[in-house]
Amino acid sequence: MSTGTTDYYALLGVERGATESEIKKAFRRKARECHPDVCKDGDAEERFKAVNEAYDVLSDPAKREMYDRYGTVDPRMGAGAGPDLGDLFGGGFGMDDLFSAFFGGMAGGAGARRARTEGRDMAVQMVITLEDAAMGVTKEVAVNRLVECEECDATGSADGTGTSTCPICNGSGQRRSERRTILGTMQTLSPCDGCGATGSVVATPCPECAGQGRVPDRDHVEIEIPAGIEDGMQIRVPGRGEAGVRGAAAGDLLVTVRIAPHEFLHREGADLHARMSLTITEAALGASVEAPGLESDVTLDVPPGTQYGDTLRVRGAGMPRLRGSGRGDLIVHASIDIPAKLTKRQRELLGELAETFGDTARPTPLDRLKDWLSG
Repeated sequence: MSTGTTDYYALLGVERGATESEIKKAFRRKARECHPDVCKDGDAEERFKAVNEAYDVLSDPAKREMYDRYGTVDPRMGAGAGPDLGDLFGGGFGMDDLFSAFFGGMAGGAGARRARTEGRDMAVQMVITLEDAAMGVTKEVAVNRLVECEECDATGSADGTGTSTCPICNGSGQRRSERRTILGTMQTLSPCDGCGATGSVVATPCPECAGQGRVPDRDHVEIEIPAGIEDGMQIRVPGRGEAGVRGAAAGDLLVTVRIAPHEFLHREGADLHARMSLTITEAALGASVEAPGLESDVTLDVPPGTQYGDTLRVRGAGMPRLRGSGRGDLIVHASIDIPAKLTKRQRELLGELAETFGDTARPTPLDRLKDWLSG
């Protein structure tokens, strides 16, 4: 993310008070102008990434407000928000056969194959708290993706006439060419540039989507997170990935759920682990204490004679099990809090206690020397 030296409004060619609709239209226009599959300038890729970054900030109300106020955006705001359009239209999704088709024609002389019309799956990451994972929640994630064009109802046609078979390749999406070589006549297959290797053409392309029936946009998707989900698990949301070409099937959205570290709880499967300090009297005599749990404090029965490192288990106070019923346990690891300073009376009482245990003070080297001389 930029550090504030770039004027995002100037990049998109809009005023600072531009509406959401104006920003979206400006972005689409700029994206078409500088996409590397269309623009042959040496800096086309960098310009396209900059335009995408500008749209990513100005299309998000929270990011735009921070940018307007401070001239920069906290990079932590983007965590878990999914790939930007630089990834969507770049190496992660194949520039040679995805966005090149959006602009008509295949890029870079790719091998002879028909262009994909179905939308691709997309992957994003979402960070939740341990409490969210325990209760189960509905979260919203913003995804920059290709969506169905509303102007032409995803048909790609401006006048509703629809598509027809490409007259150049007869619907195959490929062109066959011959050339003479010293080894004889060689036949090669190449993507048809008349239909963008799709096999069909639109007589009157929609000006908003260039006949593809889909446009880049920012989508907000609600994710249902089940109780008991574990770190790294994926949730599939059907149909919320990349939209297909001219109404073809959309891909799915794959959401990887990451669980943020908790302040004092550590998870192992369905069990939760915590550390708790006990006073010397609680450990020696036993006590009923309140231990910090996930949703609320739990009552912990400390048996007399508890030692440092002993574990105390509270049944059913852990995480819900994602598969199956019931919950795990809360396992408390005991530590003993030894006071660093004692009052005079406390020292006297501990001294009396030491005598009852038969404890004696360890002799100093001088004491041992006196005992040796007297012996």
